[in-house]
Amino acid sequence: MGNSALSDIFSNAWPDYDPGRYFCELTKPRSDAGPVPRWLAERLSKIGLTALRGRAAAAETELIDLGITFTVYSDATAIDRILPFDCIPRIITHDEWNLLERACIQRVTALNLFLGDIYGKGKIIKDGVIPAELVYGNSNYRPEMQDFPVPHGTYVHVCGIDIIRDEHGDFRVLEDNARTPSGVSYVIENRHLMLRTFPDLMAGIRLRPVDDYGRRLRAAMSEIAPGDLEDPQVVLLSPGIYNSAYFEHVFLAREMGVPLVVGSDLVVENERVYMRTITGLRPVHTIYRRLNDDFLDPDVFRPESMLGVRGLIGAWKAGNVAIANAVGTGVADDKAVYAYMPRIIKYYLGEEPLIQNVQTNICRETEGLAYTLANLDKLVTKPVGESGGYGITIGPRASKEELEASRAAILADPAQWISQPMIGLSVAPTLTEEGVGPRHLDLRPFIITGKESWVLPGGLTRVALKRGSLIVNSSQGGGSKDTWVLADDFTDGGAP
Repeated sequence: MGNSALSDIFSNAWPDYDPGRYFCELTKPRSDAGPVPRWLAERLSKIGLTALRGRAAAAETELIDLGITFTVYSDATAIDRILPFDCIPRIITHDEWNLLERACIQRVTALNLFLGDIYGKGKIIKDGVIPAELVYGNSNYRPEMQDFPVPHGTYVHVCGIDIIRDEHGDFRVLEDNARTPSGVSYVIENRHLMLRTFPDLMAGIRLRPVDDYGRRLRAAMSEIAPGDLEDPQVVLLSPGIYNSAYFEHVFLAREMGVPLVVGSDLVVENERVYMRTITGLRPVHTIYRRLNDDFLDPDVFRPESMLGVRGLIGAWKAGNVAIANAVGTGVADDKAVYAYMPRIIKYYLGEEPLIQNVQTNICRETEGLAYTLANLDKLVTKPVGESGGYGITIGPRASKEELEASRAAILADPAQWISQPMIGLSVAPTLTEEGVGPRHLDLRPFIITGKESWVLPGGLTRVALKRGSLIVNSSQGGGSKDTWVLADDFTDGGAP
């Protein structure tokens, strides 16, 4: 059955579904998807809108019962929220995933080489590929890391790379998250939720599994442990229950089979890290930390920090403990450094990026600033140090007052801003209050690197639940979908 037949299924079941000029992740023809999109459309149609709503409500109730929440600090009326779950999955074909997987590994490889260089000999700066002030003047640059080698040259052990698809169906990298990327717990829980609540949608379809993440992460953490230990003690260091991603910290510690600790659970003696237990102090060899550099060690960073461990950096530098992700990785996910990533990949790997960046104008550069100010109403402006969708102005949708405020902020400190064209993000069918409608989405694959890199099949598909919105972040009202990566043999020969 061709794409026209698939469109017919949708037009009959949901006559108001119209993706317009945007690339639709379900209805756009892709030869390597086989019958799966048609099967999914037919099954959704057979379930019907009323039953679909009922099952979706049951799924969200389950999320609440399981405590799968995140915290929005800026919203005084709703501290803990679930990440809204959309029950219509996003399909990625085998060939598409092959490209995404290779591109993610290429990018993380370049990021690690870049970090090793800037904290080492700085060749890329001496060769004029990237401005010195962009690195050494970066708020995330840590002089403490200078000439400090890390195991296997791996600084970014866990990376989340945000990828979009444009109107033409081409993938583009939107940004890199090399510090403490979050969201992987939803990838795994979304799959479990689909298996429990919508098994009929998945019948006869072979998908790449997502359940191996915890084991892979534990293995990578063990690979970087100091010494030649057969079973090193790994812990997950959390800021505590008030952190926005605390559920994920609990989830990952359970998946890895390691203790979840806060700073007060650890102590450093004679440059070695120990965990307090009811039977006494127990050595710790690797710390997967989920708090920012500034709070890790009050002896080195913020003296007032109550979240970290006094003496931790000294123990790390003495080679008695490993920390992942390494301190100072924030330089690599700065939005201004992002603009140089194609050149960074070319410099270290001698390759063109397998997936290109979105075109980016750097306001610290005269040409980029002039172009941005002359085209504010056509561009998306972003502060380089923010995340979560905060501080963004979408020019084509902004009011005159918002544009003037953006202009003033950029002129006050051009180095803190970049601009990009507004990309028509791809859409996918999404259950809304009005019915099934197209909503914009992105993808965050997660890459684990110890000695080598591995990419979790699929990643977190975030969806903008508000009609017309291009901001998919959970803190801005976005939700998530299960991400189906089709296996090589993507059907078992069954029928809908």
